[in-house]
Amino acid sequence: MAFASDIIKGRRKSPFYRVAVKTVKTVAAIAVTMLGLLFVTFFIGRVMPIDPVLSIVGERASQEMRDAAYVALGLDKPLIVQFFYYIADVVQGDFGKSLRTGFPVADEIKRVFPATMELATLGTIIGVSVGVPLGVLAAVKRGSWIDQVARVVALIGYSMPVFWIGLIALMVLYGKLGWVGGPGRLDIFYEDIIPSVTGMILIDSALARDWTIFRNAISHIILPAGLLGYYSLAYISRMTRSFMLEQLNSEYIITARVKGMSETAVIWKHAFGNIKVQLITVIALSYAGLLEGSVLTEIIFAWPGIGSYITTSLLSADMNAVMGGTVVVGLVFVLLNIFSDLLYKFFDPRAK
Repeated sequence: MAFASDIIKGRRKSPFYRVAVKTVKTVAAIAVTMLGLLFVTFFIGRVMPIDPVLSIVGERASQEMRDAAYVALGLDKPLIVQFFYYIADVVQGDFGKSLRTGFPVADEIKRVFPATMELATLGTIIGVSVGVPLGVLAAVKRGSWIDQVARVVALIGYSMPVFWIGLIALMVLYGKLGWVGGPGRLDIFYEDIIPSVTGMILIDSALARDWTIFRNAISHIILPAGLLGYYSLAYISRMTRSFMLEQLNSEYIITARVKGMSETAVIWKHAFGNIKVQLITVIALSYAGLLEGSVLTEIIFAWPGIGSYITTSLLSADMNAVMGGTVVVGLVFVLLNIFSDLLYKFFDPRAK
């Protein structure tokens, strides 16, 4: 018995055993999270005062037609049975058919999600490239006019309603000055010219080497992406400033300065080097927030993304599409959190 116990203890100490246990725990956590998301999404969709049957057959349909549609949709079964059927379909990647268009919801999500991903990615790039240096500079120049400007910029980004800024920017920069493209991803006469490889206009036009469409796509995306980038910038700059102030007030920074180390090395090598791990989580959460929270931006700029798709489906009582879009956004959020954890361990050896 002692020999068997020693073998078990030895296996538990092996790197393979630890990796296997951690992998199982991660998969289990993802499964439980997604099950909870499916549960909440499904039952909210069922208890909402929206009758999906009416959206299919119409208000003038006979009672026999309504009853037939009710049975065809499986709504005659108990809720718990419907839920298990729903889980079985989702696991296979089947979100049902859109009650509004009649096409599979999964296919429609594949079509609209790249547009949101393109918009959120460019917005995050803008937020990181401006927000991180601004936050570092504000912390280094604490109390100066630079710090005050950075704090005002962040405050405005948190305070101003996104729809108001979007409408004003669209009216001035597009309607009055004509500096940017209007609503949509392309001018109408450029649509469906290049083959869709990734679903992202900028990448697809670059792959097709059609620089005219590429420039047109840039003119359309720069305003909504800049708007999202501004909100990302406000969050990232504020968090960067907070992290940097904590590091700059640490004893090891004082010691480095006393030893005569250059200010550039103190700021970027030591202070900023120690906040990179925290920033990874902040940037990942910001990116996930733009993916799921760009609904108003997509509506204002007629951007055919997942947010606009879910909103239109909800107004049309198309709950299959609403639930499918919600589940996909939730899954992306979970995967981004896992990815940030992996990057956390890569940049911080202490977490391994």
